[in-house]
Amino acid sequence: MFIVKINITLKDSVLDPQGQTVLRALHDQGKDSIFDVRVGKYIEVKIDTQDKQIAEKHAIELCESVLVNQVIETFRYTVEKI
Repeated sequence: MFIVKINITLKDSVLDPQGQTVLRALHDQGKDSIFDVRVGKYIEVKIDTQDKQIAEKHAIELCESVLVNQVIETFRYTVEKI
């Protein structure tokens, strides 16, 4: 069995209103050295297989078909045996 850890973020060219809100809140707290904040999603998926390549294939298929809006988002993932 494998666990896939997926990080989804907005593409750099897409405005991140949540990130801007967090940045303003941090600046209001006096944390003026923080330059930029991007907010994303973190998803874990357990895949019941003994083959890491199959787990990776499933991870990519999940991201491309359901989890990620590829027009405005990008994703990274890691696959770990559990």
